Amino acid sequence: MKFALSLFLFLFSLIIFEDKSFALTDYQIRRICKKEKKELTCIKNLREKKYNLQKGNLIEIPVIPYKG
Repeated sequence: MKFALSLFLFLFSLIIFEDKSFALTDYQIRRICKKEKKELTCIKNLREKKYNLQKGNLIEIPVIPYKG
């Protein structure tokens, strides 16, 4: 019984903590970069970050403080 419980908990934890990454679609990238001055540079940078994220590499995400 103990073995079955520990096996269940182990498999459950694998399912919960599965590595998933959701990258932006091309449409979302174009929509975000439409507001920037250098649109082509923005698109290039975001596509490069998307590619790195899909490959499993770490990327830097800037945090912009909320001005409320």
